[in-house]
Amino acid sequence: MSAVLLDRRDGFAIVTLNRPESMNALSRDLRAELVDVLNECTADNSVGTVILTGNGKAFCAGFDLKELGSGNSENAAAEVTNTIARAMEAFPGPIIGAINGHAITGGFEMALACDILIASESARFADTHARVGILPGWGLSQKLPRLIGLSRAKEISFTGAPIDAVRAMDWGLVNHVVPNGELIATAITMAENIASCVPGLVPQYKKLIDEGYSMHLSEAMPWEEERAIVSARQAAAHMIEARRQKVLERGREEKNSEV
Repeated sequence: MSAVLLDRRDGFAIVTLNRPESMNALSRDLRAELVDVLNECTADNSVGTVILTGNGKAFCAGFDLKELGSGNSENAAAEVTNTIARAMEAFPGPIIGAINGHAITGGFEMALACDILIASESARFADTHARVGILPGWGLSQKLPRLIGLSRAKEISFTGAPIDAVRAMDWGLVNHVVPNGELIATAITMAENIASCVPGLVPQYKKLIDEGYSMHLSEAMPWEEERAIVSARQAAAHMIEARRQKVLERGREEKNSEV
């Protein structure tokens, strides 16, 4: 049985961690398969968005500690290198994390590597690095404070106590909380909306946001303007008008559907 499932759809793919009996813990085989699958998605131009989720009651329980503890310290150090995070970063389009259950430690770090998070009502987030006795290396200590604030991030990381989906949304960690049975459908709807955008523009937009976020605002503003000028030069006027009309038509359809 494959430890990672890949389901290609029209414009996006669903990637599912598939070790439900072990809470999708990151075994060596699962890590290797996940990197391969993510690389496949990166190489496939028809996959504009990835939905990352888990099979069973957990999203991911982090590293398989039994497996990790079976070798010497040098081997353990080699195993916690961030090959998964790098493979996620290499994917040019958005990654939607559909968090179906517990996202613990390494699983939490994978969630933070996603661009957008949707959580089911049963989702839980916990950082147990301090309890296990190892420091994070996939960006958790840097990303989490930027998302939810310094003191909240310290509370999560120093106590190891989980936070539920509602608190995660209140603190700005996740975008939406939905009933368990609606999680994947919600993620698919979002992926389909992303697929309806101008081909090739979303990866550029993602890069614009991510790279600009790492700059000081005074530097990021003129940097964005320069790229906007280049983008405008590449878009013919008639193409812009046609796209504007499509946006207006979609807005009317959405307004009518609400009536």
